[in-house]
Amino acid sequence: MEIGKVSVIIPAYKPDDKLIATLSGIINSGFKDIIVVDDGSGESFEPIFEKVKQLPACTLLRHEVNRGKGAALKTAFKYFSDNRKDMLGVVTADADGQHLAEDIKAVSEAMIAKKEVILGVRDFSDPAVPARSKSGNRITSAVFKIFFGMKISDTQTGLRAIPAEYLSDIALAKGDRYEFETNMLFLINKRSIPMGEVKIATVYIEENRSSHFRVVRDSIRIYSLIIKYLFSSCAAAVIDASVFYFLHEFAVFRFIPISLEVSSNFGARVVSSIINYFLNSKMVFGDKMSKKTLLRYYILAIAVIVASSGLVKLSKGLLGIESSLLLTVIKVLIDTVLFFVTFRVQHKWVFNSKGKIEKKAK
Repeated sequence: MEIGKVSVIIPAYKPDDKLIATLSGIINSGFKDIIVVDDGSGESFEPIFEKVKQLPACTLLRHEVNRGKGAALKTAFKYFSDNRKDMLGVVTADADGQHLAEDIKAVSEAMIAKKEVILGVRDFSDPAVPARSKSGNRITSAVFKIFFGMKISDTQTGLRAIPAEYLSDIALAKGDRYEFETNMLFLINKRSIPMGEVKIATVYIEENRSSHFRVVRDSIRIYSLIIKYLFSSCAAAVIDASVFYFLHEFAVFRFIPISLEVSSNFGARVVSSIINYFLNSKMVFGDKMSKKTLLRYYILAIAVIVASSGLVKLSKGLLGIESSLLLTVIKVLIDTVLFFVTFRVQHKWVFNSKGKIEKKAK
């Protein structure tokens, strides 16, 4: 295996001697290029980084101030793209000793063999895993499954091997701190970049006390895409349900030769969809408003209207519902199910101007 053609990237913020031990193990495993990013650790950590500079194969990049793990990874990715044209790819690892040299090598070999992004995944059934990490991974894995249809064993892993051909696209993921790693996975899914997993050792040192992860602030950043989508969808749903109730209660479209349920639902969806398209394109998915995205959005919207209207009418007939309020509640339940479906379609198709990245021939 051409391990010497893979660059190891390690972002480091206020590291201790475990960083030096990690680097020594990587070098002994056959890697010939290691890029370490000092993410504004400060003068008191200069002795550690002096040791880094003395190690063979190590390149040290510096941030004057702490900018976050995501920013450190982006700095290394850019340096790699500009200066390592003949390399096969990169593997990112943590500086705290939790990624063993043999596992870093294993994910790199899998990347070279399969030519796809490889995640080094831990076994969360292991009793050594701290409760906070175990619960956090379970929640995030469930979110990935429900919203993105992605089955990922370890969403929090920092051990990731990325082929050079995909790096420039993955580096476009948003965020400068821990959310960047999550957004990388979102982008991999959105662009249909091939991805696999390799089991690695489960190593936690002092129950992960050295982690700089801030639970509330960083969790909000990690889930920002979904939080913004929830806000956009809830705003549209409130408008949709309110307009539907008004149109149905006052029989606004009684002169149209179709059922009141269908006409009211259609009118409500037209109003809410305009607001939802604007919010999703600008605030949620960050894709430019264009004729292409608008056309795709309304193809989806029409499909959802047909499904929602048909199911509302079917519910009324089967359950014998006459109350506008109860029928509105049924409609909200139906649209909640459709909510998860439309998120996936919007993420992967509607607001995905670049589309799928094809595997390049070697």
